[in-house]
Amino acid sequence: MSKNQELAARRERAVPRGVSVAYPIHAARAENAELWDEEGRRFVDFAGGIAVLNTGHRHPKVIAAVEKQLAHYTHTAFQIVPYEPYIELAERLNTLAPFKGPAKTIFFTTGAEATENAVKIARAATGRSAVIAFAGGFHGRTMMTMALTGKTLPYKKKFGPMPAEVYHVPFPVAAHGTTVADTLKALDTLFRADVEPSRVAAIMIEAVQGEGGFYDAPVELLVALRKICDEHGILLVVDEVQTGFARTGKLFAIEHSGVEPDMITIAKSLGGGFPISGVIGRAEIMDAPEPGGLGGTYAGSPIACAAALAVLDVIAEEKLLDRANDMGVRIKAKLNSIASRNDVVPITDIRGYGAMIGFDIVKVRGAYEPDAEATKRVTAAALDEGLILLSCGVFSNAIRILVPLTAPDAIVDEGMEKLERALAAARV
Repeated sequence: MSKNQELAARRERAVPRGVSVAYPIHAARAENAELWDEEGRRFVDFAGGIAVLNTGHRHPKVIAAVEKQLAHYTHTAFQIVPYEPYIELAERLNTLAPFKGPAKTIFFTTGAEATENAVKIARAATGRSAVIAFAGGFHGRTMMTMALTGKTLPYKKKFGPMPAEVYHVPFPVAAHGTTVADTLKALDTLFRADVEPSRVAAIMIEAVQGEGGFYDAPVELLVALRKICDEHGILLVVDEVQTGFARTGKLFAIEHSGVEPDMITIAKSLGGGFPISGVIGRAEIMDAPEPGGLGGTYAGSPIACAAALAVLDVIAEEKLLDRANDMGVRIKAKLNSIASRNDVVPITDIRGYGAMIGFDIVKVRGAYEPDAEATKRVTAAALDEGLILLSCGVFSNAIRILVPLTAPDAIVDEGMEKLERALAAARV
């Protein structure tokens, strides 16, 4: 029995099946955009821990910052004995907030926890209870974030009933036959049929849907939502958990639209591999909850705050915003070349800001008929080639590329060549 097989058997005996794993390999070590499994096999990492590693595995500056913090203290609970790294990180993010005026930031541990607290803050600030989200969106696995998530399988199966006062409208995707006009009409119908605007605390939207297929929220929609929110006293909350921190060529993806939200949720790549999340919002909104109403035992860990401060330094010093845009051009050029081939599974709708790139796998070239089975074959073939690759999408037929922004061109090119071979191998 191989080491990977041995660990898989141990996992099956020790860990509930609800924690599924994408691939039958087990990590031994990793550096930047490369990972080696327990049997010494090397992989190019195009998953980045699901968008956590924009600065790569074990960036030296992040590791150095963590080691320095470890020498002082590892935990006090910020609401018991506060500490400077939390305050400094909040100060820096407040200056970077994608809206005008004073901002405040609070930290948590996971993206779902940030989203839960954004809802709490919105309810406290507005005195209202309802929240509107979008089909295809993903916001987490806790009860409230499951309710907000616009995908039933596998996230909601067997876990109902969901919390009340959460409503969904369609997310506009041209390939799926849904326009911005359709979305706004559905929102108007929702206001007339199910929940009046005066009961809505927040509208929550991903600037680019992650699990939903890497579809960006059209600028036209975001502008309309901002107007609707202003008209009815609703808060616009943008989920930047997967899109944040340079992935799209902007620090936050919402900046591509010019629309200013009231709050954004953050996590994933902020910590460079260490667990941290947060909510950045307009100061008057963030101060709405009473003292003691927000917090968490591990929220804003000093270790993770130190890592996050180093991540922000790396983004600035290594010019990762520019790098994301250059990398995206390189990846899209290769994908467009692959799409012209007749000996690969048909791919279409190559899309994305910066280096947050997605594309769809379809059954027939020139028509949009999702092919989830071929997508599974592609990710499996990619692993055989030594490439860690993720799928997503409401029809499970999208491929998403989340290679660390610190990856050198040679590694990016190698990964794209492996992807090309996988797309050829998956053709039947």
